[in-house]
Amino acid sequence: MRGLFLPFALLYLGASHYVEAGTLSKGSNCSVSSQRLNLGTYQFYSECDSVTYCDAGTGMCELKRCRKDMFPFGYVDDSELPPMCPSGKFCPDEEDQCLDLLPVDSPCQFNRDDQCQPPPNRATLKDTNGLGRNVNGALCLRNTCMWANATSGQACTVENTVFAVFGSDGHEYPDIVSRDNCQIGLYCDSNTQVCVDTKSYDASCSGNKECSSFNCLPSGACGLRTDTPARVDKWVYAVVGGCGLVGVVGTIYMLLTLHKKERNAARQQRVQYWEEQNWLRNGFLSMQEAAHTSLGPSGSDMRVPMSASSSCYDDLHKPAVQGLSRPVSGLRYTAVSNEGTDSLPGTPRVMTEKSWS
Repeated sequence: MRGLFLPFALLYLGASHYVEAGTLSKGSNCSVSSQRLNLGTYQFYSECDSVTYCDAGTGMCELKRCRKDMFPFGYVDDSELPPMCPSGKFCPDEEDQCLDLLPVDSPCQFNRDDQCQPPPNRATLKDTNGLGRNVNGALCLRNTCMWANATSGQACTVENTVFAVFGSDGHEYPDIVSRDNCQIGLYCDSNTQVCVDTKSYDASCSGNKECSSFNCLPSGACGLRTDTPARVDKWVYAVVGGCGLVGVVGTIYMLLTLHKKERNAARQQRVQYWEEQNWLRNGFLSMQEAAHTSLGPSGSDMRVPMSASSSCYDDLHKPAVQGLSRPVSGLRYTAVSNEGTDSLPGTPRVMTEKSWS
């Protein structure tokens, strides 16, 4: 035997294969004799569409006068919804009118626990685990209202229903839902028809209702509740946190290393550039001194003024002084534009090797 209620997704899949929803709109002729529960899904069917019901008196489809769901199916956006029933009343499957809650032993519609009057001790009998075993301690079994108050060792009533569900492979599978009137923490043994205690985790089981977690695993052992959150060991948090910290530190170290290399390369380039400029300046001064010496009288330190036709700059066409050969920095060619003007403001233009040739 399987669980108490099917997942909504499976119920929807089953309904999509079995249900042909009514198509008759308001004012159309209908027959209440065609109303039924569809085989496999046990969904209520009527010839009228999802917003109308078949009026037994007029034999015509009329707008529904109540709704049993907070968000009913079939209504378009911004449409006016029928009202919910007040406390102490219920809306039947036909959704034609609100009716008073039914006392114990009254006939009720399939699986409509909300149609039955709750017991006086509803607070202790109602299902607070969200498993849908009863509504305020009352339930509808075998289409009869009763209370879920059978204690351990007492005789109980059980109802087994076979639902048709469809898997992801498209095949149809039976799902047996077993319900009983035992109190919470007990279940009705189908063989003895007596309420017994539910089983704890990892105990052997044959159906969901036997487990306190309401989850009998395919291995035949009671598992945790299906809504139990996954818990991770502390060492996993430590490993993940450590890896994250190492990643952050490693990234920062890599960026600092790359930036340091770039700064060192730029600094070395600037040093080479200024050494080159100093070398050119010293060479220029040496040649200028040589020009002055060659134009002056021998053995005299008298300085002779230069004419316009002879200048010390003429010696620039002579071969460079020995010892002036040195490598050229890359920064020099980036600092001097293609037109021969210095791209750096305030920096005097320097003469390249081409000017000496």
